[in-house]
Amino acid sequence: MRLAPFALERFFALHEFSVKHLACASDPQSMTVAELLALEPGAAEGLGALALGYTETTGHPALREQICRLYQRVAPEQVLVCAGAEEPIFAFMNVVLEAGAHAIVHAPSYQSLHEVARAVGAQVSPWQAREEARWQLDPDELPVLLQPNTRVLVINFPHNPTGALLEPDRLAATVAFARRHGLWLFSDEAYRGLEHQPHQRLPAVADLYERGVSMGAMAKTYGLAGLRIGWVASPDAPLLAQLAAFKDYTTICSAGPSEYLATLALRHADQLAERSRRQVLANKVLLADWLAREGWSWVEPTAGTTAFPRLPDGLSAEAYCAQTLARCGVLFMPGPRMGTDDAHLRVGLGRRGFAEALAATRVP
Repeated sequence: MRLAPFALERFFALHEFSVKHLACASDPQSMTVAELLALEPGAAEGLGALALGYTETTGHPALREQICRLYQRVAPEQVLVCAGAEEPIFAFMNVVLEAGAHAIVHAPSYQSLHEVARAVGAQVSPWQAREEARWQLDPDELPVLLQPNTRVLVINFPHNPTGALLEPDRLAATVAFARRHGLWLFSDEAYRGLEHQPHQRLPAVADLYERGVSMGAMAKTYGLAGLRIGWVASPDAPLLAQLAAFKDYTTICSAGPSEYLATLALRHADQLAERSRRQVLANKVLLADWLAREGWSWVEPTAGTTAFPRLPDGLSAEAYCAQTLARCGVLFMPGPRMGTDDAHLRVGLGRRGFAEALAATRVP
């Protein structure tokens, strides 16, 4: 397997921990271990008493029990705990695809959602979300993209980087298409629960479709990226068994302290999601004012932590981001690092200090 360099992650590796103003992060403001433990009496003592041995490959039963509460029909045995979001993507693509297979993948997307499939030897066709359609996917395009060897359909909502949320009828049409053709439907739902209007939350794909696979993580909605805990949920037991067997060659199991803290956090999932949502909504107001002053355009995000504004005609996102970093110490993410055009950049709305970052860009 030969994987292309991960453009976004290499960009972050250069700048994330040295830049003065990080204005493109996709994870919301985190919290300290002490703040998390303070959510429940006795939590600190429980962590202190934890044995530092191996944990179950599928994840601690208490953690899987909490994860399944995020769904309508998923049972604990239908959840596989993984290391963040990257491991379930990597495992899934390796298990269900092979050289000569074909995948249809939401674009733009997090690079591993298409790159791992290519590295396995599969052909990948982008299913393009378009700005003029408010970054919605069009299910009517799927018959054109379908091939006899198509095995997987990949979507990501709430969407990174645009902040779009798929309209319910479009999701229903996508599920119906996958069912009609017997496709795996892999849904990156890392930002699920962070809709800007909570009543707009979409059903999880694992609740809708017998070959649906919902991926979740502690990093985005709950602001706990440092726990490195993610998961997949699916009603397909043979698939989960294959993924667990593949995991024997990656992490084997998760870290016990991380599973303990993730279980604690998910007992307070609504509280943590609301904490992230308040920060995102406050920063979205600031960004709207800033874009109006700068003469930029955008499709206002409706979910998640990121926005994807368009620069005025003739400006390069790569050049603008490089200049802003050098001149102001503010880091935005140019569109090409997300596999898209040079007319857009990603802005992260989930962190404190966002007002200071925007103010810094106006330094002469």
